[in-house]
Amino acid sequence: MTHAELTYIGPEAIVAKRREYGYPCTANFYKEPPQIVSGKMHKLYGHDGKAYVDFFTGVSVVACGHCNEAITARTIEQLQTLQHTSTIYLTQPMADLAERLANGILPGILKRTFFVNSGSEANEGALLVARLHTKRRNFLALEYGLHGRTFLTMNVTGIPMWRTDDFLDQEVTTFIPRPYDPAMDQDAAARRSLDALASVLAEKGDTFAAMIVEPIQGNGGMIVPPDWYFRELKAMLERYGILLIADEIQTGCGRTGRMFAIEHYGIVPDILTMAKALGNGVPIGAFSTTDAIAASLNRPSASTFGGNPVSSATALAVLDYIEQEGLVERSLRVGGQLIEGLRELQGRYRLIADVRGKGFMAGAEIRGATDEESAAWTDIILERMKEEGFIIGKNGIGRNVLAFQPAMMIPEEDIEAMLRALDKVLAGLSQT
Repeated sequence: MTHAELTYIGPEAIVAKRREYGYPCTANFYKEPPQIVSGKMHKLYGHDGKAYVDFFTGVSVVACGHCNEAITARTIEQLQTLQHTSTIYLTQPMADLAERLANGILPGILKRTFFVNSGSEANEGALLVARLHTKRRNFLALEYGLHGRTFLTMNVTGIPMWRTDDFLDQEVTTFIPRPYDPAMDQDAAARRSLDALASVLAEKGDTFAAMIVEPIQGNGGMIVPPDWYFRELKAMLERYGILLIADEIQTGCGRTGRMFAIEHYGIVPDILTMAKALGNGVPIGAFSTTDAIAASLNRPSASTFGGNPVSSATALAVLDYIEQEGLVERSLRVGGQLIEGLRELQGRYRLIADVRGKGFMAGAEIRGATDEESAAWTDIILERMKEEGFIIGKNGIGRNVLAFQPAMMIPEEDIEAMLRALDKVLAGLSQT
């Protein structure tokens, strides 16, 4: 039976149900959205049978492909064997996953891992253990970072649209300018960021437990700092006993051409968080740290669903697949080809103001005459690319950055096909 022969309620009915039973804070891409009904590796399928090459993977989640049989077979096997007992009972998959991460996956001397269910939870746990270890209350964060929607993580989130709680603790977080400004040279913007950090540290450095950073800001617009930036930042923090938390929720598990993006900068963070791609669509999150820091999280704690047998078995299968298929190296090599293709289009179309990224985490900033026009052009491009059979994301402070985060095993010919389609769409818009 084909997709078209199955009975689906259709996009309009789903939108109506969401309006009736959901919350007004949720929205969907596209003026004419498809109903997505299935996926296979790097492709999604609509209710009408139309295929779409997925260049967003559910916001950088399905990094090893939709319904990847090498992974889902082990998920199903575990589902049919043992689904849940909680962390207060002994099961092997979680212990095996922690061991696997400690032996060759995590950078440096990071060794101990606490498993949870999402990126927000992972960052919340990282902030907690930092407070317990340093016995300090406050945090540092970069402007326009996104770290979650729980209370502490929203406090350290610097994107205004995601700070939705009107009663956040305004004193707990000090924001530092990020190492990017479209009006500045990259090195100059990074130096400005570190100068601002130095001023804050000189004034109240002994009040901060940790600084949380995304090695590459995803929702902030695919911002990649200079290679030297985090080395200098880490040295500055160490002088004040401040921990560095690397938020690898979007960047982790090979997407940028390293297992973790912080490795591009030649440093090891004190705490590292991960989620998204680790489960390839199955909810899982984790925060990992050293023996010494982990020893500070010694009061009773647990996670009812964190590290359950199904998510842990799936994550082990994900790590196996990444290694067996050489996806880390492939992300660097083939993702580099994607970025170069976008830069070639940038040279031909004024709508593309900048191309940024590493590996399979790339962004193309769309810029019109005004911020409103930039966002409008971005939505038009998304809509037309969807019509061409390609799902692309968007992010950025002005929601005007096209986001390309495909499955890491995507065939090179589909990257070339997407670039041709984007060329066609941009050519059409340049004539309007």
